[in-house]
Amino acid sequence: MVVAVGLAGSGWWWVHQRLSLATPVVDLSIEPGTPVRGIAQSVVDAGVQTSPQLLYWWFRLSGQARQIKAGSYELEGEVTPQRLLAKLVRGEEALRAVTLVEGLTFRQFLETLSKAEQLKSDTRGLEPDLIMQKLGRPGVPPEGHFYPDTYTYAKGSSDLAVLARALRAMDRHLEAAWQMRQNNTPLKTPEQLLTLASIIEKETGRASDRPMIAAVFTNRLRLGMLLQTDPTVIYGMGERFDGNLRRSDLQADTPWNTYTRVGLPPTPIAMPGKAALMAAAQPASSQALYFVARGDGSSEFSNDLTAHNRAVNKYQRRP
Repeated sequence: MVVAVGLAGSGWWWVHQRLSLATPVVDLSIEPGTPVRGIAQSVVDAGVQTSPQLLYWWFRLSGQARQIKAGSYELEGEVTPQRLLAKLVRGEEALRAVTLVEGLTFRQFLETLSKAEQLKSDTRGLEPDLIMQKLGRPGVPPEGHFYPDTYTYAKGSSDLAVLARALRAMDRHLEAAWQMRQNNTPLKTPEQLLTLASIIEKETGRASDRPMIAAVFTNRLRLGMLLQTDPTVIYGMGERFDGNLRRSDLQADTPWNTYTRVGLPPTPIAMPGKAALMAAAQPASSQALYFVARGDGSSEFSNDLTAHNRAVNKYQRRP
């Protein structure tokens, strides 16, 4: 009763006064289902130097106690009871961000997440199939199925939560690309489009070349030609790849060796971005069947082997 009377008499003065913090930045975590009195105590336990009873009555008398949101918060600078409550009601959590880059493999995605600040690594030590099971996609190979983008997350979040968002994002982007595919595409399923997009992503970082590279592979698929793309061979080699791709590697058969097997490999080989997905869905109108790197990041495209050999001599076999 004494506390209630005190709040009634001088509460408006108190709620605008700066609260002392035990450290320059106080980390506050509120678990879902925490009662109002427990929230007040959590604030004090985190390092806000005030009375938990005062906070409790302020939360209650404000009429907003039930609107306080669970989450992870950072408190710093001018923190008053009024500003504290407003922050908790708005759910202004302390967010971090992690960027998953186009062209990375699933293993590299996991490595990136493991280094992200204040992100729990719940996937550590788990096999890929178990991770996919936890994400609700049992039996689905993880490669290619996570959309590269920048994702924000609250401190203490699980890397599984970030992966789940990336998985849903790829679902949306892949479906959009599939709906925009050309009528005469040789691709039979969205999964095949995803696989082709991953190859396009690994073959070039130049946006202007992606539709032409997509055209080369689409034309080869239509004709039943070998795709003969180095990135698939490298992916199939796994940890055996030491940075140098040898003739013997091109001849060593694996399910991903497109020099020894016709058609697309059994899975994507990396995480493609939006541009690669759209290139796979809408390749350039071209009869090109070959391309070779010019050495400046761009590619030279040819319709026949004779022209291709000339391009190889020009750009790859310079004296």
